[in-house]
Amino acid sequence: MPKKTIPDLYAMVERGEPLSMITCYDYPSARIIDRAGVDIVLVGDSVAMTVLGNPTTLPATMDMMIIFARAVAKGCESAFVIGDMPYMSYQASVSEAIHNAGRFMAEAGVDGVKLEGGRNMVEAVRGIVKAGIPVMGHLGLTPQSASAIGGYRVQGRTADAAIALLEDALALQDAGVWSILLELVPARVAEVITEKLSIPTISIGSGAGCSGHCQIFHDVVGMFEAFTPRHAKKYADVGAALREAMEAFHREIKDRTYPGPEHSFKIPADALKQFLDYAAKR
Repeated sequence: MPKKTIPDLYAMVERGEPLSMITCYDYPSARIIDRAGVDIVLVGDSVAMTVLGNPTTLPATMDMMIIFARAVAKGCESAFVIGDMPYMSYQASVSEAIHNAGRFMAEAGVDGVKLEGGRNMVEAVRGIVKAGIPVMGHLGLTPQSASAIGGYRVQGRTADAAIALLEDALALQDAGVWSILLELVPARVAEVITEKLSIPTISIGSGAGCSGHCQIFHDVVGMFEAFTPRHAKKYADVGAALREAMEAFHREIKDRTYPGPEHSFKIPADALKQFLDYAAKR
């Protein structure tokens, strides 16, 4: 399949086809996802939690994200790949935001970037877009600012908060984002925001009324045991299968079932004789 572009994604939305999006961090998983036909792959800063075992996304750095994003980009021949701007890679200044977004494009080979924040990030968005880099916005639960918004909880449950989300979304649209990820926003609020925008919205825990839907790879295949978000649907239990495989591996080594003759290699008889003769003299 040819590489998906933003016009391709817009065309899908225009004809009423929801966009599929998954968060992924490595080449083998990216190959599986790409061959399955998923439209968008986000290399999320959630890698700091899901893969590296941290309690938050904050330890993710640009150097770290570029390594993971480069691997995913290599695995995606068709899917549109987005690099997630990590904490403090774009907040300090517009010039730094442009520089780091450019690093994602040049060093990792992604197709665009994502950053968190609404009206407070408009100038950064404008700068990155002006540099020719596609930007996805991110509103609702924004993990990088979880401590400031009361933790990992649904956002937009009061009228004022819902209005603020709508205004943030409109401001991001005016600044040039091509789409907005809405995380943990009440379904009806997300639906209205989607109706008011002329760009696609992607839901992660924000109901069925958005232009597309996103989940984290490890959640949907059952590979993250710490917790499973309410909004995540588990399509497989790969974690259990991997654990069973490791238990069998460990057991067969202990009882000397593995390795068997079929897992070993032989030396030709004449070479073996010469080797044994030499070894006997040592």
